[in-house]
Amino acid sequence: MTLIKSISGIRGTIGGTVGDGLSPIDIVKFTTAYATWLKAYSKKSRCKIVVGRDARISGEMVNHIVIGTLLGSGCDVVNIGLASTPTTELAVTIEGADGGIILTASHNPKQWNALKLLNEKGEFLNKEEGEALLKLAEQGEFDYVTVDAIGTLTEKIDYTQKHIDHVLQLKLVDVDAIRKANFKVAIDCVNSVGGIAIPALLEALGVKNIEKLYCEPNGHFPHNPEPLPEHLTDISNLIKSKKVDVGFVVDPDVDRLAIICEDGSMFGEEYTLVSVADYVLQHTPGNTVSNLSSTRALHDVTIARGGSYSAAAVGEVNVVAKMKETNAVIGGEGNGGVIYPESHYGRDALVGIALFLTNLAKTGKKVSELRASYPNYFMSKNKIQLTPEIDVDGVLSVIKGCYKQFKINDIDGVKIDFPQGWVHLRKSNTEPIIRIYSEAPTIEQADKFAQTIMDEIKRIANS
Repeated sequence: MTLIKSISGIRGTIGGTVGDGLSPIDIVKFTTAYATWLKAYSKKSRCKIVVGRDARISGEMVNHIVIGTLLGSGCDVVNIGLASTPTTELAVTIEGADGGIILTASHNPKQWNALKLLNEKGEFLNKEEGEALLKLAEQGEFDYVTVDAIGTLTEKIDYTQKHIDHVLQLKLVDVDAIRKANFKVAIDCVNSVGGIAIPALLEALGVKNIEKLYCEPNGHFPHNPEPLPEHLTDISNLIKSKKVDVGFVVDPDVDRLAIICEDGSMFGEEYTLVSVADYVLQHTPGNTVSNLSSTRALHDVTIARGGSYSAAAVGEVNVVAKMKETNAVIGGEGNGGVIYPESHYGRDALVGIALFLTNLAKTGKKVSELRASYPNYFMSKNKIQLTPEIDVDGVLSVIKGCYKQFKINDIDGVKIDFPQGWVHLRKSNTEPIIRIYSEAPTIEQADKFAQTIMDEIKRIANS
C-alpha cells in the first residue's frame, strides 16, 4: 500500500492500514486539514467548496467521506458529481467558491485515488500553501462544528455542459470550420469521465462521425490509463481499420491529451502542446511556457512566431506561475497538458481538442502532415536508482561544474542545453530515483546524451 503526501494533494492506494494507504481515516484527516486551512486562508468561518470526481471504482466511497467531512467541518459543498479535473476547476470560479477538491488519481491505475486541492481561482495550491496544509494534517488538532453549524450540500450535475459551452465561446474555436471539415474522429476515454465529456464536446463541435472506444464511465480501465504509445494499440488499430481522420485519447481525469494520426501512428504527447501553441501564436502572438522536461520544439515554434519562450520547474503549479509572470498566451506540459489562459489556468483536454480540430480544419492538412510541419525531436527517458549514501545535491553540483561551458538551468535539478539537444536531471518527489530526460534530433543521439550523463553520475557517486 502507498500513501503519497505532496503540496498538490494526497494520493494513495485504496485500503490497508491507516497511514499506509488511502484509508477512510486518512481521507477524513486530510479533508479536515484542507477545510481548516481554507478557513484560515480565506479568513472565513464558513467556506464554499466544489467537489468533483472521476469514474474510479473507489470514487463514490471517497466522495461520500469527503463531502461528509466537509459538512462536519462547517463548509458548504457543491457536489458536481462525475466531472473532469478542468471541469471542476472551472466550477470553482463559476460558483464563486472558496476552493475545490478533485477526487482523481489522474493517470494512476484503478487501485489509486487522490484528493487534488484547489484555491478560490480553481488552481492548485502553491508550495507554501501545500506545506501549511500538510503541517495541519500532521498536527491533527481539529475542531468540528456543532449541529447548528453543519454545512449545506447542493447537487449540480450540469457542469460538463457548462464546460463545453465555455469551450465553444473561445474566439479561436471555429465550430463552423470543424463542421464543414466533416471529420471522422476516434476516441479512447479509458472508461472514465472522458466518456461523458468528449463525445458531448465533439457533437457540440459539429463532428457527426465518432468511433467510441472505452467510453463507459465505470472505472474499469481496459488498459494502463496513462496515454503512452504502448497503451494505445487498440485505438491505433481502430483508426486504420475504420479510415479515421484523427484519434484523441485522454487520461481518467481528462487533463492530458494524446493525438493519433490518420495512419494510426502517434502524433506524440509532447507535440500536443506544440501544435495547439503554434495555432494560438498565429492569431495571438506572445510568449509560451512549458516545464524543463518538455520538448524544445515549443521553444522553436515560439521563436519562429516572434514570441519568447520560458521554462518552468516540473509541476503544473510552477508552469502556471511562470505563465503569469511572463504573460504567456499559452503553455503547459509535454505530457499532453494544454493550459490556455483565455479559458483558465489549468490543463484542459477539451480546450486542446477544440483548438486542434479548428487548426486541422483550417489548414486542410492530414494529421500526419501537420505533425511533419513541426521541428522533429526524440526524447529518451531514463532513471537511476538511489541508495541512501548518495548525496544527490552534491552529485548535481558536480555535474553542473563539468558542463559549465553550456547553458545551465538549475531551478529544478539541473538541465544542460547543448547545441543539438538537452539533458535534464532531477530527483523524483515520489520515488528514490534520479530521472534523466534527454532530447535530440535522433533517438540515438538522445540515448547517447543520457548514457553519458548516467555514466558521469555513477562515477561521481562511486568516488
